[in-house]
Amino acid sequence: MAPRPKKPRHCCRTLIELGVQIFKPAGTPLVELEKIHILPDELESMRLCDSLGLTQQQAGERMGISRGTVQRLVNSGRKILIETLLEGQALVLDAEELADVEDLPVIEDSEVNEVA
Repeated sequence: MAPRPKKPRHCCRTLIELGVQIFKPAGTPLVELEKIHILPDELESMRLCDSLGLTQQQAGERMGISRGTVQRLVNSGRKILIETLLEGQALVLDAEELADVEDLPVIEDSEVNEVA
């Protein structure tokens, strides 16, 4: 039996403009570092929940996915960030895969409702 198809996730267009971004410790050549990849949807879920202060339910509605999926994305994204910071690894964001996706919603910070 084939696995269930992945539900499309809506990330903001700003990620597409980033293309490939690599963040690494200063003073260490990239060739000497282990590269850890973070998915664009992990970064988007952390942006919505941690930076903009949305609940996981609100973030899920914005991204077109369930609250539980947002929770898993936030947890895995945070784990990746902590690993790369504490272990001195390079963090790779490859948003070019999103460039082929049409009709991505533009999520502006001004559209976010105040969370009480």
